[in-house]
Amino acid sequence: MSTIITPAQERTSDLYTPTKADKFSFGLWTVGNRGRDPFGDAVRPTLTPVNIVKKLSELGAWGVNLHDNDLVPFEATPAERDRIVREFKQALNDYGMVVPMATTNLFFHPIFKDGAFTAVDPAVRAFALQKTMRAIDLGVELGATTYVFWGGREGVDAEASKDPLVAVKRMREAIDFLCQYVLDNGYNLRFALEPKPNEPRSDTYLPTVGHMLAFIYTLAHPEMVGLNPEVAHENMANLNFTHSVAQALEAGKLFHIDLNDQKGPRYDQDLRFGSENIKNHFFLVKLLEDSGYTGPRHFDAHAYRTEDEQGVWDFALGCMRTYNMFKEKARRFNADPEIQALLAEINGGDQTYGGLLGSGYSTETATRLKEALFDLDALARRGYHYEKLDQLSIEIILGTR
Repeated sequence: MSTIITPAQERTSDLYTPTKADKFSFGLWTVGNRGRDPFGDAVRPTLTPVNIVKKLSELGAWGVNLHDNDLVPFEATPAERDRIVREFKQALNDYGMVVPMATTNLFFHPIFKDGAFTAVDPAVRAFALQKTMRAIDLGVELGATTYVFWGGREGVDAEASKDPLVAVKRMREAIDFLCQYVLDNGYNLRFALEPKPNEPRSDTYLPTVGHMLAFIYTLAHPEMVGLNPEVAHENMANLNFTHSVAQALEAGKLFHIDLNDQKGPRYDQDLRFGSENIKNHFFLVKLLEDSGYTGPRHFDAHAYRTEDEQGVWDFALGCMRTYNMFKEKARRFNADPEIQALLAEINGGDQTYGGLLGSGYSTETATRLKEALFDLDALARRGYHYEKLDQLSIEIILGTR
């Protein structure tokens, strides 16, 4: 049986110190965020990709992810591109880091003001495919096995500007095209779609995990395509992120995950993981760990605008340590005899017909269920002890158990 670490032992323990075995990753754009927002200019100096790799490795991170232009500037010549990539690969090797995921920036350049794959201008759509193919080549060269597609500006401000049926078809055509490109080149790569309800457009196509899951099964190669859900994005729609992740896991479609935090259904805040919604994040981490999820734990967040460079590294370490704190709390929850006994009681119930459920339809089962007599008064009187269970959960989270 696992040993319970007491609060006193915690204070002298490095139990939460991140290691590469934790599979924590950050984007170049996350720790590299300079604190610019719609109301103010940058407050921090540029951090080079090589320096980011070095520092993240020292903090215990395992991987670093990137958009194409996070590493290679949009206007770089082929020779400059090759030099930058060569130096970056050397840094990855020197500091024992990997690139598990890559993506394309299809939202920053003015050409993408009306979207990329769903833009009304065919030349923009064609350029988006060209840029993405080249970025896929870069990601594969760096060792990425997952490629993320965030919709960015794939949406509308003026509803009359686009036929939504046409827009979804264009998105499907683009993903199908790029799947075939990967197959033709023999790349070991799968795609992960990242939903977001709005921002920077008023409304974004395929805005939630549920929308994306439905879309995936209309593709030519659904086996190649999964999800990259993000904490803040589902919270922007006031949804339960843990439930969204569970749906992706149950479907075998959780290919990657973006961890951060968010204060309610507002603009996308990308706050330090676990800095706000502690209870929700506990159950999220518990779900990931209990389910056996083996993918990256990627932090798509950034430091407060008030921070200097040291604050950036404080932020990065905080994301990783907090995840490990929740992971340990989840282990305690699972090992707590009172909680487990209560869960067994809650999930017990009347087992008279339990054997008939969960095995699918048969004529015999249907007949037995139709003929069954249920004590509805007794079922209605039953108390489920959820108040006690929730309080015990809180005591685990707050460290009093």
